[in-house]
Amino acid sequence: MSEVERKKYCVGGEWKESKTEKWMPVTNSSTGELMAEVPCCTQDELEEAIAAADAAFPAWSQMSLSKRTQMLFKWRNILVEHLDELTLLCSKELGKTLSEARGDVLKAIEPTELACSAPYITQGSASLQVTTGFDTATYRMPLGVVAGIVPFNFPAMIPWGWMVPLAIATGNTVVLKAASFTPLTAMRIMELFYDEGGFPKGVVNLVTCSRAESEVLLTDPRVKAVTFVGTTEVGKHIYSIAAAHGKRVQAQCEAKNHALVLEDCDLESTVNAVINSTYGCAGQRCMALPVVVVQESIADAFVALLKEKAMAMKVGCSYDPETKLGPVVNEKHKQSICRWIQKGIDEGAELVLDGRDIVVPGFEGGYFVGPTILDHVTSGMSVGEREIFGPVTLIKRVRNFEEGLAVMNANPFANGSVIFTQNGYYARQFEMLTDGGMVGINVGIPVPSAYFPFSGNKNSFFGDQHVLGIDGVRFYTRAKTVTRHWYDEHSRKRAVDTWEGTVERG
Repeated sequence: MSEVERKKYCVGGEWKESKTEKWMPVTNSSTGELMAEVPCCTQDELEEAIAAADAAFPAWSQMSLSKRTQMLFKWRNILVEHLDELTLLCSKELGKTLSEARGDVLKAIEPTELACSAPYITQGSASLQVTTGFDTATYRMPLGVVAGIVPFNFPAMIPWGWMVPLAIATGNTVVLKAASFTPLTAMRIMELFYDEGGFPKGVVNLVTCSRAESEVLLTDPRVKAVTFVGTTEVGKHIYSIAAAHGKRVQAQCEAKNHALVLEDCDLESTVNAVINSTYGCAGQRCMALPVVVVQESIADAFVALLKEKAMAMKVGCSYDPETKLGPVVNEKHKQSICRWIQKGIDEGAELVLDGRDIVVPGFEGGYFVGPTILDHVTSGMSVGEREIFGPVTLIKRVRNFEEGLAVMNANPFANGSVIFTQNGYYARQFEMLTDGGMVGINVGIPVPSAYFPFSGNKNSFFGDQHVLGIDGVRFYTRAKTVTRHWYDEHSRKRAVDTWEGTVERG
């Protein structure tokens, strides 16, 4: 057996050997084989990364918008050129099918294209002659060092799409804490950033570590903002600690997205959409659709068709082009999903389809969970309220639209919500009354493009400005308002009062 590669961390544009004694395994999710080990970087190494970003900030923030934009245009094309390579790497380390992994990388490219419009989207506002002889303008200024804390489920999109592009386009520098389960895609993009992108050293830095070491990102005064994606428990902690230390925070957290399926829906199309949104990415995404609230009059037909189509899905190696459902990220997560399935049965749900014991020939070491369906999930069952993060569909039955909406809005999470109906009135009522921050009308995964904010609500988000869109620009910038006055013959002779020209009467 060949020696497993031990990865380095990147500070100031240089890859360095960690002094840590703790190494974290990265596995091929389809085979269970060890791909690499990454360092649990020491606190000193995190502080080194912060220092490098802080040192790079003055020159990068003062570089012209035109030059930063030109670099981002070039960077976008580099990502496109390496699309196939990054797709395969993402598929291996996480278990996404090739189609899903390709989308992961494309969703890093899309926000980069948004960031290329920085000269437009970062414009402030101005008015001449606000009062006599006084002009006022507002500019959007960079913050400084931004820390990005990354989850395992989108190795390209979240660090290199949600976090880096707008942060650096607006003049900030970045310290990324890559996901320890799936850091290889992010690390490869980091290599390209300097080797082919030619960005100034220290603009982006990358470390891997545990939660304990990353606490310094929440308290170090050189870090001005923290952007996080992960569990609600950790998100609340990050929000409270970082905000208490004067930092901006955006914490995108857990979800338990619900779909309301009414009796007038197009049944075939609805089930196809649910199959895609529930089992896509093996359910390991915060915009998955794990709960389907079905009107009782069609519930039996819906569940029967859902089971039929789920059973027809090919479960297999993630980088087999024929695979429709790949493995989950690792053995620990597989066991967590299986415990949730059993908990649902114990709570009284009806097991319609069980994916716990699935075996893929030739890939017996992979972390596979097949499509699973639990019916008759009712209020009070934790399986219907907590995030499972796996290919498990929960069915809740309701009598009508009003009851279905109430069931959905009772959930403490509100990332996304969906309705399947051909009735325009109910669709409009749903759009207005659902708690979900991202709403789908006959759309199973209502994730907006990068030009709009990823707008979760309730316990799915903590902060003031969401990722992407104009929200993202505002998160990474602060307002600076300048008032100007130039003396002429008349104003030189005028007495200066308390408000110095900002209040004018008569």
